Amino acid sequence: MYIPHYYSNANANEVKAFIRKHNFAIIVNQVEGRPWATHIPLMLEHDKNDNDILVGHIAKSNPQWRWFHKSDEILCIFNGPHSYVSSSWYKEEEVPTWDYIAVHVYGKIRIMNEEETMQAMHRLVDAHEQGSEHPLSLQRLSPRTLRQVKGVVGFSITMDDIQAAFKLSQTRKEDHGAIIENLTKKGGMAAEIASHIKKNG
Repeated sequence: MYIPHYYSNANANEVKAFIRKHNFAIIVNQVEGRPWATHIPLMLEHDKNDNDILVGHIAKSNPQWRWFHKSDEILCIFNGPHSYVSSSWYKEEEVPTWDYIAVHVYGKIRIMNEEETMQAMHRLVDAHEQGSEHPLSLQRLSPRTLRQVKGVVGFSITMDDIQAAFKLSQTRKEDHGAIIENLTKKGGMAAEIASHIKKNG
């Protein structure tokens, strides 16, 4: 993706933390000559060689997976908070803008076998059940229920290229005070962007 140099984030630890927090992603490849996208959770994990990989699964009825082997590269898009930024908060006249955080990961995909897929689903559920009052464990589900794994296709993606855009009003440092104040007042994702602006200075 196009990223002006002042919005690019090359801090690997910060980018990986973002991926873990915002792991409901969009996976894109070509299906019959057209871009095809599916919205799914992707877990950031490590392979046996300690390389970073993304692990997920899609429904077997989704035709996208049948084209994975024909894709030289897969694109995974991770979206974070975003917000409109009014130029009325600036000291000098300027057009308004939009601040946001987004990460694109490019890599090669490998289809997992049924056992690997089941193990990955256990890890996914365990990770997201943490902190629940009554955490669910796939270990306690019946074999009949767990047979639903036969209806999905698991995969892992090597992370060959990571592009991270953290557009946080870096070119308006003299206006950060007003931007942070007004975004915080708006609440929600705007307040999240305000906290990132404050953190990144």
